[in-house]
Amino acid sequence: MCDGLCSAIRHSAPQFVVGSTFCQTSGRTMKNFIIWAILMGAVAYGGAKLYLHSEVSDAMDMAVLMMSPYADVEYDGVASTLSGELTVDGVRVRVDGFRDDLYIERIGIDTPSFFSLLDLSDLSKMRNDGMPEYFGFLIEGLRIPANADYYEELYALALEARGIDDAFSAASECTGKYGFSPEALTALGYQEQVMSMSMTVRDEETRYSFDMQVGMDDMWEMDANISLAGNMMAQMARGAMYQPKLRSLRIEFTDHSLNQRVTEYCEQRGLSAAETLHAQIDSFKYVGESSGIEFDQYMLDPYKEFILGKSTLVVTAQPSEPVAFSQIDLYKPSDVPALLNLAAIAR
Repeated sequence: MCDGLCSAIRHSAPQFVVGSTFCQTSGRTMKNFIIWAILMGAVAYGGAKLYLHSEVSDAMDMAVLMMSPYADVEYDGVASTLSGELTVDGVRVRVDGFRDDLYIERIGIDTPSFFSLLDLSDLSKMRNDGMPEYFGFLIEGLRIPANADYYEELYALALEARGIDDAFSAASECTGKYGFSPEALTALGYQEQVMSMSMTVRDEETRYSFDMQVGMDDMWEMDANISLAGNMMAQMARGAMYQPKLRSLRIEFTDHSLNQRVTEYCEQRGLSAAETLHAQIDSFKYVGESSGIEFDQYMLDPYKEFILGKSTLVVTAQPSEPVAFSQIDLYKPSDVPALLNLAAIAR
């Protein structure tokens, strides 16, 4: 509109030359104002980013100092984005007593916007306003060499804690029934395990949910959603009385070559095709048993299709009404699938 008005003035009688000069001056002023607004916004964003990075760096330095008696921790720097991510990059950890490093490309949090990050830096504001629309954690590029000394130690401790006696049988080892040993990982063709994970918490009025994505390079990928009843902040305020109740669950598990590698490794260990299939199903049953669930045919049949060639397995739970996790232990393992309305499909 201003451009049209100025054009009309410029083409009018000479007595309006003062008005034309005013329009030219006004246009330059507006352009200068826009430039200064952009510069001020950039300076404000840069200052806020510098403040945020300084706060996180100070916190990281304090954490590194506190961990120094137990581990050497180094990191390359802190990064943030306008979309709401805040990460610590290039993290290297060496635990006292071990020679090998644990390396993480990025670890941090995810929020709706940069302003949410600033709000989180003010804990008093967070207490008054509650959590953001969503709040997430992320880990990218967590690298664990197959022969890392700390992984060997953790694997041995896990076996000891379970108190099992068939951990080193060919069937258990080649299918990873109790987790893959360093030797099994190497035999499967993995020199290292590379994991990335993100988890987002969303709080609504009558429910809250967890969205999780986990991936292991050249192994598998999992996309999960867990919906719980109630408002999260109100439920957590109950403290020890808090009992989360499951509304629904959906897990989509996608194979990225692991099933084929397992089949070939089991053959190398001397198992027939039928024995390998039985061992893989037995490992899947153990996953359920560890959670107090005895899988029925509605779970086992789709899983069989999955390991025989289909790339994706989808598991769902849709109880008729929200079920407290503490109540599940009160049921016989064989009754839990019906309680949760547990089902699966391979595709």
